[in-house]
Amino acid sequence: MASARDAMITGIGLVSCLGEGTKAHWAALNRDGGFQPVVDTTTFAPWPVHPMTALQLDRQIPKRGDQRQMEAWQRIGTYAAGLALDSAGVKGNAELLSRMDMIVAAGGGERDYAADAVILSALPNAADPGTFLNEHLLSDLRPTLFLAQLSNLLAGNISIVHGVVGSSRTFMGEETSGTDAVRIACARIAAGQGEMFLVGGSYNAQRPDVLLHYEMGGLLWKRPFVGVWSRLEQGGGLVLGSVGCFLVIESREHAVARGATALAHIAAVATDRCRRRPGEALTNATHQLMTMRHHLEPPFAAIISGASGAPEPTREEAAFLRDLGMPMRATASAIGHSLEPSFPANLALAAISLSQRRLFAPLEPDEEPMTDELRHVLVTSWGHWRGEALAVVEAA
Repeated sequence: MASARDAMITGIGLVSCLGEGTKAHWAALNRDGGFQPVVDTTTFAPWPVHPMTALQLDRQIPKRGDQRQMEAWQRIGTYAAGLALDSAGVKGNAELLSRMDMIVAAGGGERDYAADAVILSALPNAADPGTFLNEHLLSDLRPTLFLAQLSNLLAGNISIVHGVVGSSRTFMGEETSGTDAVRIACARIAAGQGEMFLVGGSYNAQRPDVLLHYEMGGLLWKRPFVGVWSRLEQGGGLVLGSVGCFLVIESREHAVARGATALAHIAAVATDRCRRRPGEALTNATHQLMTMRHHLEPPFAAIISGASGAPEPTREEAAFLRDLGMPMRATASAIGHSLEPSFPANLALAAISLSQRRLFAPLEPDEEPMTDELRHVLVTSWGHWRGEALAVVEAA
């Protein structure tokens, strides 16, 4: 039953390799002749990457000075935030923006590649690697570098460029930061502690430093590109993607009062984490599903999975989801795995699908088509290393 405190998605700002905005993403996911992935296989070979679409930054970040002082991930996020505000019909409305709360999921800034190269080249031959590393981290990095990398600069730039000046929180913690950002926004709306939130994050995957980071963990996919489920047959692996996604989430009462059109309702969301011993992630997900299973109504429900491609968690999630017997889509096959904004992006894709009353086409052979009307979507996020989350998104 509808409640005045329901958390409604009233605005979506989404940019990725598939394009800019909801229409571009829906068209790309339902292309005649089947889905065609957008992958850069040469720039960072042997690692494929889903690159960000070309953005005309002036549309959402009009001042060139603002553009220049941001790193790429900040430009992506600030741009996506502007799209979300446009979509919700609140762009430039100073009265609404003055009381809009913001929760941002963000990682660190970009690296000084020259300094990193010197350190990494000399470190193996250093007489005392620990002392060498500490000395060079203290002396080689510019004094302003750390300040330029602060994660909360994305929220600051959104406030400056778009005038969102209510309360602001920034979460760090890879996928979990995105899931908790959404969970807390929905909880605050339910508790009457806020009416309208801008929630999301951004990720720039086209960076040698992040590729090095995940390659050192043995997590990257280095073979010809295939979808997430197909990678499991060959050991699994991440294909990172540059993504920016922000959602405007507001109470049903507030949306109705201002005449906003809701795209979808976040009916339930739960987050947790474990040490990833065998079966622990499955146990968390099973408990979460028990709290929200009543929202799902087969055959009118489907799954949008945030499976990263990381071998063990993806294999465990695949088995869990197949037992549910609902059509599913692993969106990292289309836009790549984007860590912080991956969960908001999947909520956005769920909301877009629900607004169309149908699930988008399969992304790879293991995924089944869906012919029934879509009314409910189970959205998952099993982080590549930590963090398990589920949400149910319903038609508005």
